[in-house]
Amino acid sequence: MPRPLVFCLLLLSPLLHANQEQQDLAYSLGARLGERLHQEVPDLQLEALLEGLRQAYRGEALRLDGERIEQLLAAHEANVASAPLQQARDAEDRFLATEKAKAGVHELAGGILRQELRSGNGRKPDAHGQVQVRYTGYLTDGSVFDENQTPQWFRLDSVINGWRTALQEMPSGAKWRLVIPAAQAYGADGAGDLIPPYAPLIFELELLDVKP
Repeated sequence: MPRPLVFCLLLLSPLLHANQEQQDLAYSLGARLGERLHQEVPDLQLEALLEGLRQAYRGEALRLDGERIEQLLAAHEANVASAPLQQARDAEDRFLATEKAKAGVHELAGGILRQELRSGNGRKPDAHGQVQVRYTGYLTDGSVFDENQTPQWFRLDSVINGWRTALQEMPSGAKWRLVIPAAQAYGADGAGDLIPPYAPLIFELELLDVKP
């Protein structure tokens, strides 16, 4: 091979390598963007996406005005943010329907489900009374989020609505399994890292004693 041609190829080699690096970088950015967008918008129109990307990157006039773009993006972000909550609500509905269909389950006010594990014949608490209880609290996956096997006293007006409703129907000495809808527990907010939003709660609750 003539020496000038060899020399030219040596000069071009770094340029070709740099060009390949740029292509690979662009491809990698596109791949990651595509993966994320597929998760968020699985039916996205790719032709329109590429048109917007191309026009914005080149600084060309955009087909939509800025106000319309902001409206569309804000609506999309709101939909993305609400999707997990809707999934949680749907999961709660399915779980409650399954629990309600089980043998021996009775529905109380507010959609609370109770199953008698042990009967009791003592006094029932009133709305402003105090109760001595033992309990274990579970999430729907069976994990324990709270437990107290040492008898504890609570004022009935200081506990979650689901407990308050159930305990007023519960004679002392009884032990019930309760399924409490999120609306009667911690609702859309959840409770810190322990209880997620729209989480129905399960309790094995034993009423030991009652006093005014």
